[in-house]
Amino acid sequence: MKLSLKRKIISINIISLILVIPFFISGVSFAASSNENTIIVGVPTDRCPMIYIDDSDGSIIGIGPELLRIACDNIGYNVEFKAMEEPSLKDALDNTSYDIVMPLGSEIESASGQSSIVSDDLMLTPLTVVTSEGDNVSDINHAKIGMLQSQAGIADTVKSLYPDIEVILYKDMAKCVDALRKDEVDALLHNSYVWSYVLQKPSYIDLHVQPTTMLSIEFRVGALDTPENQALIEKLNEGIAMISDTQRQAVILDYTSRKLYKYDVQDYLYADRYVFIMCAIVIVLVALHFLAKQQLLKERTQNQIRQMIDYDSLTGALSMAGFREKVKELLLENPSTPYIISYNNIKNFKFINEKMGMNSADELLCFWVEKSLEYFSDKEAMARIDADHFAVLCCLPDDNGFEAMETNVFEPVKKYYINQGNDYEVQISSGLYVLTPEDYKNINVDKMLDCARLAEKKAHLSITGGYEVYNIDQWEAGRLLSDICGHFSTAVKQNEIKVWYQPQVNYRTGEIIGAEALCRWNHEKLGWLSPGQFIPMLEQTGLIYDLDCLVWEIVCKDIHRWNEQGFKRSISVNLSRFDIEKNKNISNHFKNLIEKYDIEPSQLRIEITESAYADDNELLLETTAQLQDIGFEVEMDDFGSGYSSLNMLTEIPVDGIKLDYVFLKNTKNFEKSKIVVKHILQMLRNLKYKYIAEGVETKEHADFLISIDCERMQGFYFYKPMPVEEFEILDFDNINNRPH
Repeated sequence: MKLSLKRKIISINIISLILVIPFFISGVSFAASSNENTIIVGVPTDRCPMIYIDDSDGSIIGIGPELLRIACDNIGYNVEFKAMEEPSLKDALDNTSYDIVMPLGSEIESASGQSSIVSDDLMLTPLTVVTSEGDNVSDINHAKIGMLQSQAGIADTVKSLYPDIEVILYKDMAKCVDALRKDEVDALLHNSYVWSYVLQKPSYIDLHVQPTTMLSIEFRVGALDTPENQALIEKLNEGIAMISDTQRQAVILDYTSRKLYKYDVQDYLYADRYVFIMCAIVIVLVALHFLAKQQLLKERTQNQIRQMIDYDSLTGALSMAGFREKVKELLLENPSTPYIISYNNIKNFKFINEKMGMNSADELLCFWVEKSLEYFSDKEAMARIDADHFAVLCCLPDDNGFEAMETNVFEPVKKYYINQGNDYEVQISSGLYVLTPEDYKNINVDKMLDCARLAEKKAHLSITGGYEVYNIDQWEAGRLLSDICGHFSTAVKQNEIKVWYQPQVNYRTGEIIGAEALCRWNHEKLGWLSPGQFIPMLEQTGLIYDLDCLVWEIVCKDIHRWNEQGFKRSISVNLSRFDIEKNKNISNHFKNLIEKYDIEPSQLRIEITESAYADDNELLLETTAQLQDIGFEVEMDDFGSGYSSLNMLTEIPVDGIKLDYVFLKNTKNFEKSKIVVKHILQMLRNLKYKYIAEGVETKEHADFLISIDCERMQGFYFYKPMPVEEFEILDFDNINNRPH
């Protein structure tokens, strides 16, 4: 228990009135020598060098404690310092375990509202403000100032001196600095001695003490205002008065000249951050290099394992496992390429092993693979299934392709021993399986090989070997696809593809009002091809865009020539969903075309099929709008061909509708069809759409359409598609002069 020093002081005062001064002096000397005459002082410890904890022994030291210790020594008292647990000095005043608290600048109320009493000045502490680099507080009276929570008493003094100032208290100095950097406050306030310590922190290099002292605060001790505390403070004032200026300056100089600031881990990291960054980079690079080497080693190991799994060790061809993966990869990468899988077998291979020797037989197998890999492209694959059985995935060849394969691969293999001087021809039997569209969707390599193997067994039974096809119909279809699509680029160069025009008429006035551009192909080997044959195949192989670009170019050339001749004509061209998917900026392609050939957008009408719109493709709708912005008229083609939805008429942003006349081709329900057509046209008129009927084949159809106010028509009744030379000599003013 702490002896109540306050009661003793009162007793000493009473005794001094009774006893003589010498006895009083001896009594004081006795009290000073006793451990009971100790003053307990509550202090904050976060204000180095004013008050702080010595790291060497954990004692509380600093300018303030040292001056108070001198004052107490002057009057014969001991002093003990305790670190405050309270958030502020105002709270500490209410703690009865302290005799006094330090430092106070003036008399303040405690946290509970009690008055306090303070001693004389131990010293004056100049308060200065700190700002961020480049900032300056021009008017301190209206500034926001950040201070420590433990300085609440000093904050009250500051606010009494500067009524318009706003003080914001923070738990510690780190939070004060963070608030300053975030512009939550204009400046921080503390005494200059503390700043000399705090600003040694490397990361605070951007903070600067303003040169002008804002004010000086008395550095005092204090306690609650009670009679006992008044006597204690009065006694302490005697000791304070005995401190000379020389002593005071010596203490201040001693603590302010010490290198008290000690770097923590964060300080070292900040001060030497560039070194640490470089070291970190080096460490990361070394680690990455190590990981890269490990990854490379792992990949090499995996590749070696994969090589053993995926490739035949004797011939270098794929293994069965590798062939499965390669076929899947090629079919996914080339979905429009017609492929075949062949299963190949050397007849009487056992005889070759016995007569020529196993080494020679192995050399034959390696030779076969070597010649095959020289011939096949990277879009094809070959595998050794087992023994003398080989599987090949290759592009479906035409007649010339078969001859080339026979010459470059099979003939050298068949004559392998003959060329070595042995009178023996190697016989090969092959089974061919032509891949179907289903095979590209659901890839089952084993199933395809089983089909090819069945065909090979049939070929194996023949005397000379040769080949057999498993699915002859698919073979013929694939050959046709190869003939058409494989010849397309040549057809373009040799001008085999022509643009024909089918006139569009106004049946009421008898005038030709335009035409639709169609294409015809005079194949050098197959002759004239129907669009129904080659267009689906070009769509399947992704070549339809190239065909359409060719048609658009030719049409624009023709329109340009007619313009120069003084004939203004309007031509409709087809734009498919495939074109838009191939060229996301197709509208710009059309814009470039009309600029190149100096024609008006109105002379090139663009037809997009109704089925393409039915796919609800957002890109298609955007493209339509872009074409219209340029000035093109966009028509929905084939309306009524099977995808019709009346809701489309309100949602699709087209200018016109091309009505498919499929309704009137139904002779069994002709009257009902007429009613449907009549009401569709009525809706189109009410919706302000332009419209034209296509597929008009009889006079009855034409007369019916004119009776329901559909005058624009296209169809065989008027004209069939014709070469440009025939189209140009038509009588555009009178369709009655047309040839029949």
